[in-house]
Amino acid sequence: MSYEHPPQEEIRKLLNESSTIAVVGLSDDPTRVSYMVAEAMQKKGYRIIPVNPKADKILGETCYPSLKDVPVPIDIVNVFRRSEYCADVAREAAEVKAKAIWLQQGIVNEEAARIAADNGMFCVLDLCIKVLDSILLPHGKTGS
Repeated sequence: MSYEHPPQEEIRKLLNESSTIAVVGLSDDPTRVSYMVAEAMQKKGYRIIPVNPKADKILGETCYPSLKDVPVPIDIVNVFRRSEYCADVAREAAEVKAKAIWLQQGIVNEEAARIAADNGMFCVLDLCIKVLDSILLPHGKTGS
């Protein structure tokens, strides 16, 4: 069985109920897409947790070398890594009991999707979290 995007209503519910997004591969370079997306999500009210072993702080938040080092519960693991690394990220997301793994636009890994499904995690592949948040929650979260 191949991956299919979750229905938009389920994605809306995930975004509406999530507050903490760990961004794996978040760059400290403001010209990079990962930075721009994370900054936009931060401005919408999400807490961004940078996962980047090569930086100390990004967007005013402490960086962590891996998901296992993040000291708070993670709602969504947003991934800006090449596809071949995503299965390992999905395994680590499962270990830390993240609610969801979200591979950014252009990133597809069927094994990561299987790992997510096997561990009860919500999974989105090949879509931009910022774009979907803007479309599905244009006025912000409803608190429901």
